[in-house]
Amino acid sequence: MSDKKVYLIGAGPGDPELITVKGKQSIKKADIIIYDYLASSELLQYASETAEIIYVGKKGGAHTLSQNKINKLLIQKAKQNNIVARLKGGDPFIFGRGGEEAEELKKAGIDFEIIPGVTSAIAAPAYAGIPLSHRKFTSTIAFITGHENPEKETTSINWAALTKIGTLVFLMGVKNLPNIVKQLKNNQMNSETPAAVIRWGTTPKQKTVTGTLDTIAQNVKKAGIKAPAIILIGKVATLKDTLNWYEKRPLFGKTVLVTRARHQASELVKKLNRLGALCVQYPTIQIMPAPDYKPLDTALEKLNSYQWIIFTSVNGVTSFFERLFKQKLDSRALGGLNTASIGPATAEKLKNYGIKSDIIPKSYVAESIIEAFSHYNIKDKKILLPRAKEARTILPEQLKKMGAIVQEIISYKTEPSKKNINELIAMLENKKINIITFTSSSTVKNFKALIQEEKFDELTKNIKIASIGPVTTETAKKLGFKVSIEAKKFTIDGLCQEILKAENIKD
Repeated sequence: MSDKKVYLIGAGPGDPELITVKGKQSIKKADIIIYDYLASSELLQYASETAEIIYVGKKGGAHTLSQNKINKLLIQKAKQNNIVARLKGGDPFIFGRGGEEAEELKKAGIDFEIIPGVTSAIAAPAYAGIPLSHRKFTSTIAFITGHENPEKETTSINWAALTKIGTLVFLMGVKNLPNIVKQLKNNQMNSETPAAVIRWGTTPKQKTVTGTLDTIAQNVKKAGIKAPAIILIGKVATLKDTLNWYEKRPLFGKTVLVTRARHQASELVKKLNRLGALCVQYPTIQIMPAPDYKPLDTALEKLNSYQWIIFTSVNGVTSFFERLFKQKLDSRALGGLNTASIGPATAEKLKNYGIKSDIIPKSYVAESIIEAFSHYNIKDKKILLPRAKEARTILPEQLKKMGAIVQEIISYKTEPSKKNINELIAMLENKKINIITFTSSSTVKNFKALIQEEKFDELTKNIKIASIGPVTTETAKKLGFKVSIEAKKFTIDGLCQEILKAENIKD
C-alpha cells in the first residue's frame, strides 16, 4: 500500500486554536504542507522539522499560483510518495474550491481525505457576538458567495428567495457590497434590516462595523474595511452590542512586540492573544549549539563525581538533555545529584525529563539561588553549571566564595537575529506598536543593536516597555529604555499581570 495521500484540511477562520484535532494531527505527519493566505501561519509550528512548506495563497486578486497549478502541485507532490497536508482557510468545501481539488485528485488516482474546518461564516459572527440563529428572530440561515465565478454569464443566486431567509451570510463580498445591497433592496428587502461586516474575524485584528441595509455600505467605506471580511444581514445583528465578548477582551486593540526567541515565544504569545492583544513576533535572538561540546561531553561521562547541578533557564535544561541523550544516557544518570532551578518554568521543564528540583527559589534570578544555597553546606562540593555562553558571572563567583567547586560549561549560545528588520522599523516608524516585551537581558541588547542610535528616542517614544524582572530592567535602563512595566513574579504570567495593571485593567 502506498503512503501517498493528500489531506484537504479546513484550517479554520484565523484563530489557530480553532483547528480540529484531526487537522492538527495531519499537519504533524505531513511531508509537504501547502497553505493558503487565510490559513494561519501559526499552524506551521505543528509541522515536522523536515516538512517542506509551500505557500500558494492569493491576496487582493494576486495569485502566487493559479488554481490549475495548485491542483498539479498537489498531484505532483503526492505522486512522489509524500503525505501532503493542504491547508485551506475556513472549511475546504465552503467556497474554498476544495471540491475542485478533490475532483482532480480523484482523476489522478490519488488517495485523499477531507478534514472539515470551522468556517468564518459561523466563527466570525460568534466572535462578534452575533448568533446566526435565535428563536426570537430567525430559524433560517443562508451562506452565499459574495464573489461568483467571473466566467459565468448570469448569476445563479436567487435574490428573491434570499429576502425570505432570516440570516444571510456573504463570504468574499466586501468589494461587491454595494451590489449585494442593491440586489436585496430591488427584491423588496426592508432597507432598515440590520447588517454587520466583520473583518479578520476570530483574530486580534478583528473589526466589526454595523448598520442597516441602507447604511452598511457607507459605514464600511468610512471605516476602511477591506477583505478578508464577511457580510451578515438579518435581525440577529442587533445582538452584537449585547453579546460582544471577543472585542471586549482587556488588551484588544493593543499591539505587543514579542522579542523572545521564536521557539520560546509561544507561551507568551498565546497568553497575550487570549487577553486580546495582537502579537507581533520579532525574535531578537536565536538559540544556537555550543561552539564546543567536548567539555559538556566530558562532564556527562563523570556525572557521578558531582553533588549538584544547577539549571538557570529552560534552554539550559533542553540543551543539557539533548546532549545527554546523544551520549546514549538518560535521566537515570542524574540519580545521585541534587538539582536547583532558577524559576518555575525551568523547574517544570526539568520535571518533564523526570527530575524534580531540590531548590526552586522564591524569586527567579541568580541572586535568589545564591541565597537558597546559604542554607546548605556546599564547601568542597562539586557543582555542574551548564548554561549559555553569554550568561552573567555572579552565580559561579558567589558559589565559589561559599567554598563550592564550580564547573561552568557552555551548553548553548545565543546569537542576534536581524531577519525582516525593515518590517520592524516600518512598524515602529508608523507607531503601530503599543508595548514591547523583554524577557531577558540578551533580548534587550539585541533589540537596541537593531536601531540606529539617532532614531532610537523617536522610534521608542510613547511605547510602553515591559520587563520580566529586575535584571532585564537594569539592562534596559542602561541602554536608554524607559521601563514602565516590570513583573513582580518573574514569569510569563507575572509579566502579563503587570501589563494588565499598566493598562488599568483588572485581571
